Amino acid sequence: MAHPTKYIFVTGGVVSSLGKGLAAASLGTLLEHRGLDVLIQKFDPYLNVDPGTMSPYQHGEVYVLADGAETDLDLGHYERFTNCECSSLNNITSGQVFENVIKNERAGKYLGKTVQFIPHCTDIIKDRIREVTLKSDADVIITEIGGTTGDIEGHLFLEALRQFSLEVGRANVCFIHVTLLPYIAAAGEIKTKPTQQSVAKLREIGIVPDIIVCRTEHDLDEDNRAKIAMFCNVEAKNVVAFRDVKHSIYECPLDLRRDKLDRLVSDRLGLESETPDLEKWRIFVDRVINPTHEVTIAVVGKYIELQDAYKSIYESLVHAGAAHDTRVNVIRVDAEQIEEEGPATLLKDVTGILIPGGFGDRGTEGKIRSAQFARENGIPYFGICLGMQIATIEFARNVCELEGATSTEFDKNTPHPVISLQEEQEGVVTMGASMRLGSSDSVVYKDTKAYELYKSELISERHRHRYEFNPVYREQIENAGLKVSSVSADQGLVEIVEVLEHPFYIGAQFHPEFQSKPNKPHPLFAGFVAAALEKTK
Repeated sequence: MAHPTKYIFVTGGVVSSLGKGLAAASLGTLLEHRGLDVLIQKFDPYLNVDPGTMSPYQHGEVYVLADGAETDLDLGHYERFTNCECSSLNNITSGQVFENVIKNERAGKYLGKTVQFIPHCTDIIKDRIREVTLKSDADVIITEIGGTTGDIEGHLFLEALRQFSLEVGRANVCFIHVTLLPYIAAAGEIKTKPTQQSVAKLREIGIVPDIIVCRTEHDLDEDNRAKIAMFCNVEAKNVVAFRDVKHSIYECPLDLRRDKLDRLVSDRLGLESETPDLEKWRIFVDRVINPTHEVTIAVVGKYIELQDAYKSIYESLVHAGAAHDTRVNVIRVDAEQIEEEGPATLLKDVTGILIPGGFGDRGTEGKIRSAQFARENGIPYFGICLGMQIATIEFARNVCELEGATSTEFDKNTPHPVISLQEEQEGVVTMGASMRLGSSDSVVYKDTKAYELYKSELISERHRHRYEFNPVYREQIENAGLKVSSVSADQGLVEIVEVLEHPFYIGAQFHPEFQSKPNKPHPLFAGFVAAALEKTK
């Protein structure tokens, strides 16, 4: 007889940015290594329907799923740390909840009843959990609740979880609460009061956490563990320390394993599972922390001061570096600074240049000059999405001598629109989810660097963009030496361009960073780091 699906709900208290997403992802890693099928999802209390229209300064990168859903960057952690492939079902926001309730009300689905937060909004949230359960074979579904306990916008989600736990049976639900244990240097003490207050707030709502995960700079001594257990009504062994890791986020599962979080969860839910074999994970982490070689990659971008704006790119470089026993030192370069000081000043000592995706024309000329510097000086270059378009514009201007060549995104009246709007994007007014989004198949031509790296004629990659390589200019640009090495299988849209006579000069219209994993780096990132490593020799 099959066991019922088990549910883990991860909430957070005291402050935001505690690492709930990493805690959820790390627990997923540990449970998978115990032989369980895991699915992870995120509930976000903000009113945006999705983060697709939000500035990276507000929300970090937008992580695109295979089905085209624009989601929170925590879903990137989920897919990197586990084998689960998320879909639009794995992320729901207050915006989606309210949108659905209003649509139902307008369609008369509530049969004349007064529409209220409870039960109508909470029912939408619970229905999403049930829908995910029906469509997956997971033994365990981990759900992270965004925001902080006590926030007014998160109350609906917590109320829905309280109801849900009663409906499926408390034995099938584990509540994990992540809190902050601040260290007060003047007193020389860790303070447990914020944790006590946060748990009290959660209990007011009707949720009693089974496990408390304490974010802490220091080890958790037994006195504080016992104190938290007593005031928060949990067993002392269920108070878990989640320490600051020194080198890499990939140490997090190993840290949580120290207090046996996975075993506590398994015991709480009655899950029969094996002791995890984390040897391969440990080897990967060791390669990240103690590599033999190192390279220096300049990431030239627009949101460069914000760590989370290019989160998946930085992680993909870590994965590729570990595969080559190499530390990737990333230098973040503001594209506008290149415009002011010139590329030679800022990029002369790097072993690779990467230009990520982005929107708008700020810093464009700095990116174009960076691509030119890489092409002319034999520096490995990797352009992603906008970075591929930048490489095309630079080549059209400086090699094909098409004066004023650019994208119609930057200049609608350009004499040479080498990058232009897709036909189906003409007339699009709404911004949300209106781009080319999600996975699609592409054909890779043989006798190219792309084929050498992928070792396949058919690939599937995730997209998030509006503008495309203009096919009118393809023959002229290819004849001058910028080869098209991959096109989309359905429409023949240009997917990869490369300079064959260069050590590594590749632009990809898609986002390869969304498919890189710790022990399975993306082929293009692996090739880029390998080329950068070769340049150091």
